[in-house]
Amino acid sequence: MVDARRRRIGSLDSIVVDGGAAPENVIVICHGYGANQEDLAPLSSEWITLLGEHAEKYRFIFPNAPHSLEQLGMPSGRAWWPINMAKLAQLVEAAAFHELHDHEPPGIDEARSKLSDLIIASIAEVQCDTVKLALGGFSQGAMLTMDVALRGVIPVPHALLQFSGTMVCREAWEGAVRQRLAKTPVFQSHGTMDPILPYTSAEAVREMLINADISLDFHAFPGPHTIDVDSVVKSGLLLKSLSVG
Repeated sequence: MVDARRRRIGSLDSIVVDGGAAPENVIVICHGYGANQEDLAPLSSEWITLLGEHAEKYRFIFPNAPHSLEQLGMPSGRAWWPINMAKLAQLVEAAAFHELHDHEPPGIDEARSKLSDLIIASIAEVQCDTVKLALGGFSQGAMLTMDVALRGVIPVPHALLQFSGTMVCREAWEGAVRQRLAKTPVFQSHGTMDPILPYTSAEAVREMLINADISLDFHAFPGPHTIDVDSVVKSGLLLKSLSVG
């Protein structure tokens, strides 16, 4: 990684990677349940390579979720809010995952507030009047960044990346999506063999975005709960458009 450092921004420990000395674009990427800030930070190197000469305009921020999972046997694992994994597995097995789409997870309000504070502070630090913001995340991090984009007290993001996410808070999201993301391009990817968040759960998010006439690049791939190579490239091209689009 280029110029990677650890910082506390607001209430969240973070890894910050600058592609150059004077960034103009702030990219905030959130890890999934059970991972931590280290998990997705290597994406910055991949994206910096893809961005080429434009990389100097980008600052990548990878925050650590606030809740430790040490008591669940994951000493380095973090969570944005608690998840009952046994219940999740039961819903997947029973093909009843859609029940979660209308559910508002306890703790999501706190997570949204903490991430919104980080975003606002990060934008304020950039010495540029035309700073552009992109949000993204994997799994639980995708859910959170969608929620922050739609309900957070932040500027409307210029791009949104959704890796292996799902629908929650359906009523609130559907009520806000057309207004909040009308001018925001979205990249969404999901593995068709995902055993944790079923592919059908991604289709619910896709349908919401399409019905609201949001600019969407949807990428399905034959794989599990992960980010495939094509997703890295396609999302990198969206990020590049912030500077050259």
